[in-house]
Amino acid sequence: MTPSAHAAAHLAQLNVATLRHPLDDPRIAPFVELLDPVNAAADGAPGFVWRLVEDGEADATGLRPAGDGVIVNLSVWENQEALWDFAYRSGHLEAMRRRREWFERHVEAHLVLWWIPGGHVPTVGEALDRLADLRAHGPSPRAFTFTSSYSAEEAARAAGTTPVEASPA
Repeated sequence: MTPSAHAAAHLAQLNVATLRHPLDDPRIAPFVELLDPVNAAADGAPGFVWRLVEDGEADATGLRPAGDGVIVNLSVWENQEALWDFAYRSGHLEAMRRRREWFERHVEAHLVLWWIPGGHVPTVGEALDRLADLRAHGPSPRAFTFTSSYSAEEAARAAGTTPVEASPA
């Protein structure tokens, strides 16, 4: 990655959630009702770049690349602060507070972050590979979390090499 690409790096995020009930179950209805307003808020949030949607749909809840009953959210943000602000300082927080009503508790990591070159649209396969990397090896510049984050520069230095343990930034 060139120095100019460092400035253009964006943050990709994937989170997976295992539904307690099918999406058409009345017990999941409050979550389904939040989808459009939360997605609209994300689309209009400062620093938002892109999110995965199923062809012909408004969201990605119909996709099941991580298994039956597992929904995915894949998005790209200008930086970690923009994603944090949306996730924890917006109406999205209400949905997060209620997540145990709708989703099973994951024993393994369910959220992964990684840096991508500006303009790159991550694939679901790429995202699932990053999640698998985080689960297998723990946080690294290749795959990390909010609490164990790395800068775009650290990720660029580590690119193409075997991830080594490093102190989180």
